[in-house]
Amino acid sequence: MPEKDTIIESNMPVTEESILRDVRALGVRRGDTLIVHTAMSKLGWVCGREVTIVRALLRAVGPLGLLIMPTHSGDNSEPANWQNPPVPESWFAPVRANMPAYDRRATPCRAVGRVPECLRNYPGAKRSAHPHVSWTAKGLMAAWVLRGHTWRKPCFGMGSPLGRFYRRGAKTLLIGVGYGNCTALHLAEALNPATPRLTVGASVQDRGVRRWVTWQDIDFDSDRFPQIGEAYEQAGGVVTQGKIGAADCKLLPIRPLVDFGVKWLTENPPTQATKPDAAETAAAQGV
Repeated sequence: MPEKDTIIESNMPVTEESILRDVRALGVRRGDTLIVHTAMSKLGWVCGREVTIVRALLRAVGPLGLLIMPTHSGDNSEPANWQNPPVPESWFAPVRANMPAYDRRATPCRAVGRVPECLRNYPGAKRSAHPHVSWTAKGLMAAWVLRGHTWRKPCFGMGSPLGRFYRRGAKTLLIGVGYGNCTALHLAEALNPATPRLTVGASVQDRGVRRWVTWQDIDFDSDRFPQIGEAYEQAGGVVTQGKIGAADCKLLPIRPLVDFGVKWLTENPPTQATKPDAAETAAAQGV
């Protein structure tokens, strides 16, 4: 939406103080481990744009809390799996040969919005080393929870940062987005033994040399996440709903959602009609 239209549709500017007030009303507390997904355009006109949002969220969790956002770089991935958008087969080899190696300091985010990109560049923020699906965190023990997140290990399993967020009792805050953006549900897929696997790849820096590497990982599919979220709420799952600015928001603990997701995926295996047309990794989707 053009900025002029956003101003016209906003009753008042969204400020750091108003965001903090709304976040507190939803139930975010000092000391929380908080995973945030944001559609900034849904908030209304924000005075100070994405910096204001990050500042308010950092104040909400406080110095003993941890603010986390996905800073995925899905374009550094196997081009044969790309669907958003796909590229011609003749491009596969040139992409593999020329994609710059992942650099946690320099590689920008893709398809996750301006707010995670702001946090990625925020003073003191830490970013994990996975070339597809990195996380950025700022707060107490940020480097510790992100440690070891490389292509050599399952990207969303219990040994990943997402598994540590689960064990820490993290909450997820969905600002203007739905369950389709809820990365925590990828842990439910990783814990479901029936989830298929596929070959993925990326450009990495290995012992000072740029090279293309391939490995096996889960064939993630976020298309069914809205169904899981709807079923979770209908089953009485713990969710607080409210507003931040003009955005409809949900705040929920991730552990019961993930546990429900594992059960739901086991009871509702994908049919041919629900499977994606081609293999899509979470990195390629940029969720």
